[in-house]
Amino acid sequence: MVRNLLIINVVVFLLQNAGVVSAEGFALHYFGSDYFRPVQLFTHMFMHGSWGHLFSNMFSLFIFGPMLERFWGPQRFLIFYLITGLGASLLYTGVRAFELHNLAQETETYLNNPSPVAFNNYMDEHLGTGAGRDLAVAYLRNPENTDYVEASREMVSRVYNAVYNSPLLGASGAIFAILMAFGLLFPNLELMLLFLPVPIKAKYFVLFYGAYELYAGFNRTPGDNVAHFAHLGGMLFAYIMVRMWQRNDYQDNF
Repeated sequence: MVRNLLIINVVVFLLQNAGVVSAEGFALHYFGSDYFRPVQLFTHMFMHGSWGHLFSNMFSLFIFGPMLERFWGPQRFLIFYLITGLGASLLYTGVRAFELHNLAQETETYLNNPSPVAFNNYMDEHLGTGAGRDLAVAYLRNPENTDYVEASREMVSRVYNAVYNSPLLGASGAIFAILMAFGLLFPNLELMLLFLPVPIKAKYFVLFYGAYELYAGFNRTPGDNVAHFAHLGGMLFAYIMVRMWQRNDYQDNF
């Protein structure tokens, strides 16, 4: 099953690069977006944004997936992969609904009361420091210039629409679920990481990774396009499923 998932992800990425599969149609858009389709809840987890994105996810699947597949069997492993990937996207969507609500309020406030300082703050917060700098400087020098006022409104509206319609794609939710399951089932197995050439037990590795994602999710920097809450959603659903299966398997033995 791990081998099949690796092949599917690589083939889909090649089809993306060939223009056969589009992010607009198969990556997960927000439920309120005109681009949203229910099938995206599953198709998004087989798409990736770059070779690096694909490699990091597939490398983790290749390293940690086989032991879980041997432990559970291919059918249960696939069920776990799909459900945790779905759960990750649902948690991410819930968090994003809150973020987009706040963004809509900020956007409406700016459109009704534009100013050079507010424009600069809006762009810095949602695109990163320096975004729209040329217009911000010109607008600051001539705050009464109606052309700059309208240009700033148009740019803020474009940023809002771009953020609102930006899709989620990648297997990261399911991959982080695999990491969590690995840490729960093989907690004392020692790992030798490429960037940390000392042995570390799987449970500590998972704990560290989860803590980092939690921190990064709540302290997200402008321009950070990593779906940290999707990663956390995968880990949460993995914990629930592993504990539920352990309890059911224990009861079935008596």
